[in-house]
Amino acid sequence: MQRDERFSEAIKKIDAANQEDPRSEMVDGRPQPRELLFAQRVYQWVEQLAEDPSEELLLAARAHTLRRWMIPRDRYPMTTVGYHQWRNALAQFHADEAETILHAAGYPAEQIQSIRDFITKKNWPENKEACVLEDADCLVFLETKLSDYIDDWQDTKTLRILQRTIRKMTPEARTRAFQLKLGERERELVHRAANPATE
Repeated sequence: MQRDERFSEAIKKIDAANQEDPRSEMVDGRPQPRELLFAQRVYQWVEQLAEDPSEELLLAARAHTLRRWMIPRDRYPMTTVGYHQWRNALAQFHADEAETILHAAGYPAEQIQSIRDFITKKNWPENKEACVLEDADCLVFLETKLSDYIDDWQDTKTLRILQRTIRKMTPEARTRAFQLKLGERERELVHRAANPATE
């Protein structure tokens, strides 16, 4: 199988897996699988942020939240420790699921390990491409997920989460974040989080 064929086949299988997400989001009046949308949006941001993204980075972008709904948050204690346990379990799960697909598509072990490292953040923040993936993930959260949470969270919690998000982003991505088309409330909170000294 040629490289382009192999890449296309892997993307197709990753998308098919995320297509199974029972959760949906309305797009242009039609329900779409949430995890599929999220992965596609992160992938699109990676293409915008990286001048020449590697094949491994693109595959990681598409697979880094693969089948996330399979491990719900409430499987772990609703504490800070429980949250980190959940996130660590998810990362390993996503990497394992991706490895199965990539191995079947014919990728060698070395490339698969590189993709696993992106997914589990083993090479972040030292690796430039790992930073691109993190930036893309944060931008999609701000652009499409933040509005879902702000009504349920108190401002102090929202600001704390946004401050952590912004700290993880590169200067270029922070600039992009301030240019996103956000609602008035979301924009206000993002700017407050970016300027904690004014609080």
